[in-house]
Amino acid sequence: MIHNTKFFLLFKNNSAPYAEVATFLLASKSKSLQNLTLALSQQANNQSSLLIKDIEKNSSQSIQGKTSITKFFSRQFASNLYEIASAQTVAQIDYYVDACRKKDSQIILKKVKENQLISEKPNLGDILIWDYLKNLPKEERTDSTLKYIKMMEKKLPELSQAVFEVNSVFATEPVLNQFKAKIVEKLSTLLNVAEDLAYESLEVPNKSINGDFAFPIPRLKLPGNPVQIAKELQQKIKTDEYILKVTAFGPFLNFFINKNLLTQKLLPQILTQDTKYGNNYDGVGKTALVEYSSPNIAKPFHFGHIRSTIIGNFVKNVLNATGWHTVSINYLGDWGKQYGLLAVGFEKYGDEELLQKDPIKHLFDVYVQINKDGEEKDENGNSEVHDSARRYFKKMEDGDADALKLWQRFRDMSITKYREVYGRLNIMFDIYSGESQYSYEQCKEVLDELQGKNLLVPSDGALIVDLTEKNLGTAVIGKSDGSLLYLSRDIAAAISRHEIYNFDKLYYVVASQQNHHFKQLFTILEEMGKPWVKNCEHINFGMILDMSTRRGNVVFLEELLDATQESMHEVMKKNEEKYNQIENPDLVADTVGLSAIMIQDMSSRRNKDYSFVWSRMLSFEGDTGPYLQYAHSRLRSIERKAEEAGIVIPEDLVVNFNLLVEPQAVLLMNFLAKFPEVVKEVSKSFEPCGVVQYCFELCHNFSSTYEQLYVLNQEKELAVARLALYKSARITLGNGLRLLGIM
Repeated sequence: MIHNTKFFLLFKNNSAPYAEVATFLLASKSKSLQNLTLALSQQANNQSSLLIKDIEKNSSQSIQGKTSITKFFSRQFASNLYEIASAQTVAQIDYYVDACRKKDSQIILKKVKENQLISEKPNLGDILIWDYLKNLPKEERTDSTLKYIKMMEKKLPELSQAVFEVNSVFATEPVLNQFKAKIVEKLSTLLNVAEDLAYESLEVPNKSINGDFAFPIPRLKLPGNPVQIAKELQQKIKTDEYILKVTAFGPFLNFFINKNLLTQKLLPQILTQDTKYGNNYDGVGKTALVEYSSPNIAKPFHFGHIRSTIIGNFVKNVLNATGWHTVSINYLGDWGKQYGLLAVGFEKYGDEELLQKDPIKHLFDVYVQINKDGEEKDENGNSEVHDSARRYFKKMEDGDADALKLWQRFRDMSITKYREVYGRLNIMFDIYSGESQYSYEQCKEVLDELQGKNLLVPSDGALIVDLTEKNLGTAVIGKSDGSLLYLSRDIAAAISRHEIYNFDKLYYVVASQQNHHFKQLFTILEEMGKPWVKNCEHINFGMILDMSTRRGNVVFLEELLDATQESMHEVMKKNEEKYNQIENPDLVADTVGLSAIMIQDMSSRRNKDYSFVWSRMLSFEGDTGPYLQYAHSRLRSIERKAEEAGIVIPEDLVVNFNLLVEPQAVLLMNFLAKFPEVVKEVSKSFEPCGVVQYCFELCHNFSSTYEQLYVLNQEKELAVARLALYKSARITLGNGLRLLGIM
């Protein structure tokens, strides 16, 4: 079972799951956490939680609490720790397991003073006693507790490995959270309120003179005068190495943290975590499907598709950064009467050479031509072209081999071309799906289910679901002749995806024009009794306005990318000396040009329409994509020049960070510390502009800092400390750009 199952252990920073990890290691008999993922999560309860996922059955269950989890691992995989003992020994084990569950220090410490195991060999009770002692504050540990810990870790080497693995996860906790935890601990004790409530109430003041964190007393709705309560708390709260000063300001309690300690903790964390800095574990053990881009084959793959493509990729990147397992889906419009129209058109206007050269462009040209022909009608108002298209598509639906062969060829060639364009955008999909994946039989099952629930109503030659009572009008599912519309395939697709993936979330990244469609889709699934529909979400966005270039309107996305690359070349050539130093100018022009497009698209809230401004987009000045790329390159240059001068950051990170006391350095460090919270916020809103604005502000902070704080020609200790600061800034900026899909 252990090899076919994934385990996800969630825990908070107030209780280390040493025993849980140790029993897993002893159970697996391998010093590897291949099947166990540890996750430090604010969403976990005060006790640890084990999520068990069966890979083959695609099912999951959870177990709560330290003793329950350790018993599970012991009974399932390591019976030598528990069940194979004699009845008398099992009773003794249970006695101490229960004492550990209740945290009965009197029973536990009495056993510890004996410095003996419960029986001849270490068992679950011994491990839980060891865990209890390891979780004690250092000041509460005695010689006897340290002696017991040493004895246990000598007998079971897996215990030391468990400590290492758990502490490695603790080291990833955002540094500011550690300061928050100290504040919350003090407030929770003095006010007798839950730590979660105190944590959620903490704010960051608008002005730095009011401290680093503020606590609004009225939020707790305590009896008495909030201003007076704040004054009393100011007198009672003791400062320590984390909190240097506490002041009362009206009904607020303001906390000033130790910036030297922040520096000593923050920079090593960024330098150690590198590309993972800012990530969290909120989605660990969960699966999210993200559908985006989704062009219609035979219709233009135009610039309008870029919004869904890059916003969808951003959503996927954010989910990955927060621990989710993601499946990215490109749901192509690859079925319907338009294919019959395309086949008829290709027979008349198709050119094999043009098809091989650019299938998307040629198929679109054919589609336009045959549509023009279809405008011609006979005396009865019928179009022979459209009649032929319907007959051809009927052959496809009936499984005609020749018809399907041509359709498959067009589809495969189009996907190959799509992959080339997506490659330039640094985007890959896990699955290329499409409307064609959901057969008539699957859609017929949807119709039958709707019929069985009395939801399907014939109306004027159509089959509808009446949603007028929910202010959603009527949803057309199909026609009375049996032909089905895309809403029926969307319903079938959602049901199929849940059956295959048992997803925790399904995101559709589609333009706001489809708001009504998705409201209808989700409502119909709800009416069908699909409880998982609450986990489906439409992430919408506005339109691109006034998009034009020197060449006129750019329709195809690839043409726009080419035009951007060419224009970026011209911008770069204005500085001929630097241009000649670039190793691969085509690649650089393409990369910087793409960042220009993407940053312009993601700079505002996604539901807003925006105007495509060509000259502004390509500028290296102001808040643009090229400016961000330039700042990142500049930070790289600082590291390169420092290395050439013999200034390097030691591998053990023994650096005198206390030298970074200048206001500019402190301001930059404060800003770097905020990045994990930015990631957390955008994982709720999926607003790329939150990351874009953070990156711009980071670059502004870096520029103003570097104007005064140099690395070269400084005393070595100071130079190394500043280099560590700038490298941390480069790592953080790079991580932000990666979330946006730019790096």
